[in-house]
Amino acid sequence: MDFIGANILSVGQFERGDIDRIFEVADTMAPYARREKVTRVLEGAILGNMFLEPSTRTRLSFGSAFNLLGGTVRETVGISASAMAKGESLYDTARVLSGYSDVICMRHPQEGSVAEFAAASRVPVVNGGDGANEHPTQALLDLYTMRKELETHGRSLDDFRIAMIGDLKFGRTVHSLCKLLCLFDKVQIVLVSPPELAMPEDVVEKLRAAGHQVSVSDQLETSISQVDIVYSTRIQEERFASQEEANLYRGRFRLNREIFTRHAQPNTVIMHPLPRDSRAEANELDTDLNEHPSLAIFRQTDNGLLVRMALFALLLGVQDKVDQYSHEVRWHSRRNPV
Repeated sequence: MDFIGANILSVGQFERGDIDRIFEVADTMAPYARREKVTRVLEGAILGNMFLEPSTRTRLSFGSAFNLLGGTVRETVGISASAMAKGESLYDTARVLSGYSDVICMRHPQEGSVAEFAAASRVPVVNGGDGANEHPTQALLDLYTMRKELETHGRSLDDFRIAMIGDLKFGRTVHSLCKLLCLFDKVQIVLVSPPELAMPEDVVEKLRAAGHQVSVSDQLETSISQVDIVYSTRIQEERFASQEEANLYRGRFRLNREIFTRHAQPNTVIMHPLPRDSRAEANELDTDLNEHPSLAIFRQTDNGLLVRMALFALLLGVQDKVDQYSHEVRWHSRRNPV
């Protein structure tokens, strides 16, 4: 695809070569993300961060990525803080904000809303999550993390095994990730969830049409025994009709050190898109795994900076100019690897 000036709305717009290009640029962003160097390549550019649904990592990651390239960030957080609370349409909001920004990142609780917003925008729009639909940049950083983790064990994104666990019905991260995996070869996928929270059938059909081996289970222990990656998700309680309904499923698939040690292979990578629900009644990914070398969740968040920096550089056409506008860090900075 031609990245310059493009919207990033769905992983469906990518081909495998596009993924390779994003990851190639992401690799070059490591010195800046680690604060070894500073670049001002986007000095004067403005990111409009419009998050109309709660977010911590995604919002701050987008903002930090833009800042690390030298740009400035302006934010709107929550529908109540926007003119939409007064009845303004997505069209009008997009026309106005795109006059103030060079690129816009948007999260919205309704499926398809970001695409509607992008259709009226005069600058590129990046989907930060639209309801239970998609979360393309999360899927990209997850895939980038998988590539790096698998490489440490001599494996690749072709011919690996993954178990996806938890709320697969409402989890937009797994929806996008599965669609990206269709670009690769011979992936074995175990979908672990209660039947009521199963992966949408159209996503399963896409995986099988791509030639992948897909199995469905509601048993955690047996499902993680022969995989390279365990990808856990929380119950998306905000998507349920009531808290009572969500509570029926919380805590159903708890992964802790004892279960992992007993049933998983030692080098199995543990991932989670975060936030993990650490409350006692949920606790789908136990804190007793925090110091386990297989836990990659914080490496994931670090990788999110690299991938989002790469996307901004590609969308604004500066991917080959980053080093030209760089200098050494002038302040004390010690970044311990995760």
